[in-house]
Amino acid sequence: MSKIAIVGGGIIGLAIAHKLSQLKTVSSVTVYEKEKNVGQHQSGRNSGVLHCGLYYKPGSLKSLLSVQGIREMVSFCREHDISHDICGKVVVATTAEEEKSLEALAKRGHKNGLEGLKYLNNDELQKREPYVRAKKALLVPEEGIVSYKAVMLKLVDLIKQNGGEICTDTKIEKVKSSNDKGVVLITDKKEVAYDYLVSCAGLYSDHTFNKLTKESSPLKIVPFRGEYLMFKPELNHIVNHLVYPVPDAKYPFLGVHFTRLIDGQREVGPNAVFAFKREGYNTFSFSAKETFESLTYPGLIRFMKNNFAFSMGELKSSMSSSAFIDKARKMIPEVTNDMFVKGNAGVRAQAISTKGELLMDFNIIRKDRQVHVLNAPSPGATSSLAIAKYIIDQYLEELK
Repeated sequence: MSKIAIVGGGIIGLAIAHKLSQLKTVSSVTVYEKEKNVGQHQSGRNSGVLHCGLYYKPGSLKSLLSVQGIREMVSFCREHDISHDICGKVVVATTAEEEKSLEALAKRGHKNGLEGLKYLNNDELQKREPYVRAKKALLVPEEGIVSYKAVMLKLVDLIKQNGGEICTDTKIEKVKSSNDKGVVLITDKKEVAYDYLVSCAGLYSDHTFNKLTKESSPLKIVPFRGEYLMFKPELNHIVNHLVYPVPDAKYPFLGVHFTRLIDGQREVGPNAVFAFKREGYNTFSFSAKETFESLTYPGLIRFMKNNFAFSMGELKSSMSSSAFIDKARKMIPEVTNDMFVKGNAGVRAQAISTKGELLMDFNIIRKDRQVHVLNAPSPGATSSLAIAKYIIDQYLEELK
């Protein structure tokens, strides 16, 4: 019987803890979270979209786990009566060049196993989203919306029902020892020996890897803040469901889009602007140490040099609401600045290679009895239960 520690109480850490707590070979699962509550960062600061695998390179881990992930997440929500809505999404092309990209995107979706993809004619589009203008529009019927906070609360409940423990407000200080027999953790409260450790540290995944393995991380996390505006309540009728632009395939960011949230609010965003702090949720959030670390990283320097226009455009959209709204106006020309109030913001943990490449796929590494989820960007939340199963099957197979 094995004792297992999970570092990180975001949705992926909780999903792994939930799956492990169901195994007969596991005697205990303990989740360590440095904040006072679970899901305080990426997992609790997103739009709650259920992504089904439209964008991701066929054959990639992300494409496989997103398709499996949305189906398992929807099943989980149905089983536990968690509010969700498979409302579908429209991806909108507004130029001839975007039309070609949209057709390539549809082919990719078919290869990834998506069902029901359909081009909408003008009447169908206007019936679904009356204010949207498009040269071509693709309906992705399997996508939807959910509250990931509600999902996480249910996961916590299930973990505890299975005898697991959630230790919030607890920081991992260091590993006293780590080898092929187990891991001894020292937190700010106690010292405990475990048979296995799984780290899901999100924005600090590279730092945590360094701390726990005493080796250099093979990738670097650079934070990008995504900012949103909210429609004033009396204007919520302008968007019915989910409306996305055709994304630039060079970047993992999906572009400024319109989202109906599960609570009925409507938002537009996000941009993707460099953040001066890994957990910096507003323009003035700043950490000298983290900023220096990011800005002296050769990978970020190369990325910004090679993508200067993109970087400046995103910065402009952060400093100017008009520039931000201009991106949304491509799809809904009627939107104006006075329709919105300031919304929420999140920070994306973006892995960047030393060559300046944005690393798109999920990245998981095992070292002795430690498993590290180094990169799990969107659709990490949608895919969390599938990621948990994959890690157990591929990295902790001896527990099965």
